[in-house]
Amino acid sequence: MTAADRLATESGAKPAPLRLAVRRLGLSQFRCYDSVRLDLGPAPVVLSGPNGAGKTALLEALSYLSPGQGLRRARLAEVTRLGQGEPWAVSARLDGPEGVSEIGTGLAPAADRDDQESRAARQVERRVERRIVRIDGKPAAGPGELAERVALLWLTPPMDRLFQEGAPGRRRFLDRLVLGLDPRHARQAAAYEKAMRERTRLLKEPGQADRRWLGALEERMAAAGVAVAAARLSTLTRLEQALEAGDGPFPAALLALEGTLEGALETMPATAVEERFRAGLADGRSRDREAGQTLSGPHRSDLRVRHAAKGLAAGLCSTGEQKALLIAIVLANARLQAAERGMVPLLLLDEVAAHLDAAHRAALFAALAELGAQAWMTGTDRALFAAMPGEVQFLTVRDGRLDSVAAHARIE
Repeated sequence: MTAADRLATESGAKPAPLRLAVRRLGLSQFRCYDSVRLDLGPAPVVLSGPNGAGKTALLEALSYLSPGQGLRRARLAEVTRLGQGEPWAVSARLDGPEGVSEIGTGLAPAADRDDQESRAARQVERRVERRIVRIDGKPAAGPGELAERVALLWLTPPMDRLFQEGAPGRRRFLDRLVLGLDPRHARQAAAYEKAMRERTRLLKEPGQADRRWLGALEERMAAAGVAVAAARLSTLTRLEQALEAGDGPFPAALLALEGTLEGALETMPATAVEERFRAGLADGRSRDREAGQTLSGPHRSDLRVRHAAKGLAAGLCSTGEQKALLIAIVLANARLQAAERGMVPLLLLDEVAAHLDAAHRAALFAALAELGAQAWMTGTDRALFAAMPGEVQFLTVRDGRLDSVAAHARIE
């Protein structure tokens, strides 16, 4: 705690939130990068260069500093640089509320095997395609532990279709928002998914499945599933309050969740919802066996977003309005994290400025400056970021190389 924070605490004032900042970033065999090491200040970072140069790959590498599958949702093996035998790795030194953190993550090395390419050996290799994590030099139990140290939000061009496409993308977007406010959410979601996969596998087995083991899995699903749904509802309630005023030209949004558990939690105690869900899973075993999947639960919920001022569903708004709604939601969530966790998250904004007009770009840059976030932004035209206030770190990316670093420089 700084002297200023101690004085603020003693006087009853709330200390200013601390911002997460990557101070050193290392990549090895990641996408188009052989090896990279960057030493950075806490200011926002702009990556400029032609299409295909590797700008998004740097943001993707940063996204692996948090739980989940990364911003491209690629298979872990696909991230390794083509033609390389060594697995990829990402390391970072971060400033944050816990002080300095050293984080390393990457693809676990393939298991040693005999020369003969047997089917069993290939199956073993697929099973070991997993991500390993080290925090401050010690092995972590899994990526879920990263949520305690790192909060990340991102916007990418494919997310411009978020309100037009199916529910899975919106659920992932929502869970990223929840995770920034509740680090336990990643573990609860993982526990639910794991129990659901085991239940589905067991239901597919020929003959009579072990009812006791099915019951145990359904109890785990009920407990974790209700926790996931409750965390989502709580986040949306607080987020909608943060969105009421909007961010200048970025519109306020109305948020709602559609789902069996979420609907039940509006009128029933969590314990009653949990028991009803568990009983429903038990009663639905035959139905789920025939379908080859679990047909009810938080994995089927959907996020609904409306433009508050127009009263329109987000999917019916213009492309520009949909992008503005997404930016408004991300900025509101970042403000909530700063207020509730005392931590300003890292923001990864891929090509976010390219399709904004001058007024929206200026509003975005002003909001980022007010937050004090270390935002990582990409664009083919460096001049788009000329209006960014304060210090900015400009990196030029070409063919998987960082040709220049202009730290704490402004474009005049």
